[in-house]
Amino acid sequence: MAVIHTHNLNRPPVVEQRPYGIRVSLPPDDPFRAVLGPDWQKYHWYPTAEQRDRALAEMARRHEYSRGPDKPALVFEKVEKLAESRGL
Repeated sequence: MAVIHTHNLNRPPVVEQRPYGIRVSLPPDDPFRAVLGPDWQKYHWYPTAEQRDRALAEMARRHEYSRGPDKPALVFEKVEKLAESRGL
């Protein structure tokens, strides 16, 4: 069967190692935990620590479209796959 819309294709598997990551989670007192669940978390992986740090700075910054009292309601944590980052 032919694929008519190429935007429906799955992405090819990532062959490059991405050992440096950012774990995104919700604060313990966030009411949105009732929707997503108490253990919700999301990981973003990068090939270098520098790329990860730039992405973290962008994720955690106060965006220009935010209202005055708004602040990010997510917890960002640097993580690392030690085996990949150390070449084991």
